[in-house]
Formats: sequence, C-alpha cells, structure tokens
Amino acid sequence: MSLIFSWANLRVLSATPGSGGVLRREPEDFVVEERPTYLPSGSGEHLYLHLEKRGHTTAHVARELSNQLGVKAKDLGIAGLKDRHAVTRQWISLPAKFEPRLGDFKLDGVQILETSRHTNKLGLGHLKGNRFTVRVRGAAGTAGQAAETLELLTRLGVPNYFGPQRFGLGGLNAEEGLRVLRGQSSLRDPQVRRFLSSSVQSAVFNRFVSVRLERGSFDGVLAGDMAKKRDTGGVFLVEDAQAESPRAERGEISATGTLFGRKTKPLTLSAGELENEVLAEFGLTPEVFGSRKGDRRVIRIFMEESELTAADDGYIVQFSLPKGSFATSILRELMKNEVDAAPPLDDSEAGDEEQAE
Repeated sequence: MSLIFSWANLRVLSATPGSGGVLRREPEDFVVEERPTYLPSGSGEHLYLHLEKRGHTTAHVARELSNQLGVKAKDLGIAGLKDRHAVTRQWISLPAKFEPRLGDFKLDGVQILETSRHTNKLGLGHLKGNRFTVRVRGAAGTAGQAAETLELLTRLGVPNYFGPQRFGLGGLNAEEGLRVLRGQSSLRDPQVRRFLSSSVQSAVFNRFVSVRLERGSFDGVLAGDMAKKRDTGGVFLVEDAQAESPRAERGEISATGTLFGRKTKPLTLSAGELENEVLAEFGLTPEVFGSRKGDRRVIRIFMEESELTAADDGYIVQFSLPKGSFATSILRELMKNEVDAAPPLDDSEAGDEEQAE
C-alpha cells in the first residue's frame, strides 16, 4: 500500500453520481467563517481582532502583525489555521497594550471587522469548528444529484478523512515522514519533522476508515472499538458490538481510529485485528511511531446546517463542521473527483489543522 495520497485510493460513502466541477476560481468561491468556542467578554488584558482575509495564510497575517506592530510571535493567539485560497474570517488575539498601534497595520486583502477585549490569550483549538460556503463551478445541471448526496451525508455522517492539505503537493509528505520516523531523514527543522511524521499517522488513519467503508462497519462498531459519544465526546471501549450497534446506526456513537504514538493504546479484539491488517499493508508496526505522542480520531463526522442551491454553472453548498475535520471530505463525496489534490495549499481549508501527536 502506497503512502502517497490520492482520493482514488479512498472509498466513498455515497453511491450517487458525482457532479464534477472545479473549486476556487475566485477567492469568494470558498468562504470559511470560524465558529469560536467563546466570544471575547469585552474586558481584559488581551485584544481580540476579528479579521477577514483574502490571498493570505493565517501564518502570514500573524507574521505581518508581529512585524508591523512589534508583537512577539509567542504573544499572538490563533484558534485555527485558514487557507490562502479563500475568503476567511477568524479571531486573532494579542496583548491589549498594542491597541494604539493598530492604525499602523496595513495589509492588502486583510480587513479588521471588529475588536474586543478578553481575559485570556486565544489558544489553538479554541473553536467549535467552521462554517463553509462553497461554490462548485463547471457542474451545470447536477445540483439535484448533489443535493441527494448531501442529504445522505447529513443523515449517515461523512468519512472523516484527512484531506490532501495534510499530504503536500503530489501527496508525498507521508513518504518523507516515514523516513523521519525511521531516523533516515536529513531534515532538521523540528516543526517540519512533526508535520511530516503526522502525515504517516494520517495515511494509516485514512486507510482504516476506507477499509471500514469497504467492509460495512463504517456506521457501526466492532468489538474492541473505542467509540466516541456524539453528544458529550466521551470515549469508551465497545465490548458487546451487537448491543452498541443500534446507537451507532442512530449516529449517537461512532468508532475511532488510532493516530499511533507512545501514549495511545492500539485497538483490541476485532477492531484491533482490522487495525493491524492496515498497518501490515504499509509494512508498519506501532513501534515506529514511538516519537509521536498519539491520539484518537473519530472515523465519521456530522454536518450541521447543510444546504445546497443551484447556481448558473453549478451549485453553492453550505455546511458547518467540527474542528479538525476537512471540508474536502464533503466536497469529494459531492464531486467524485480529486478535490484540491493539485493546488499547493498552505493551511488546512478546514480552518483548524490538527498536528496529530
């Protein structure tokens, strides 16, 4: 099994025809609105900026704020990363003492929509998720079938694949990431090494999700699964799969996959057998991930507020997703093509790229 990312290697949930089409002809074709965990209270030692940007990554905007206002990079707070090839709105925090300098900040394509104060610095992951409004062009006459697919995904859940942004241009990141994990890479930048090695975790996870789709256990549970509760987020061991299956079918619980690392225990029983089978396809063992902390990731996600309307040459789709998930997973199901696999994206289009540890 190749570590190179391709949508063609990952199973789709929906059997409906794909609409085809293209994304991001204009920045306004891909709009991302951050859904914060909390809004600033109006008082405190931290200044919150609500920004709208076009043509810039979040990291670039943060660097410009640091350079133009004299803020130390470590004092800037960001909840999630946003892509360059979109119109995105998000919050960034900085010490309130820099507020008098805000008038000096100028960057084409970036607008400060509002400011407020809060008692703490904004932290990575301090968001519920993101709201997307995406225009698919070049797909005239397919809005009806795309709406049918969207209804199915809303009801059954969406495969929580890591999108192509995690795997780099050409989908090659995981190959270099494996060399990092095996001590065979000459790369020295620790941040780059972490990102590349996380792409190996992501490739294994994606394959685990795809196999479960192939074998009919995507919307169910197996003995040995660590299942996550949709309402509370609690995780528990599935001992009796037959007893828990009705809850899974109703979407109340979903199986999780392992992002392997030294502090995350592999699955057991039937789920563990499937997980070991996937590792063996890549010629890997859990021990190779010893430099990673590890985590668990739910294999399916549920959209909120999903809606699709016809447009002149295609359609516009809207939906909200929880943090850590990729909008490309939904768009791939609708379009049935290599969504966003070619453009060199800089940040997660889902707006909160998780660095799996």
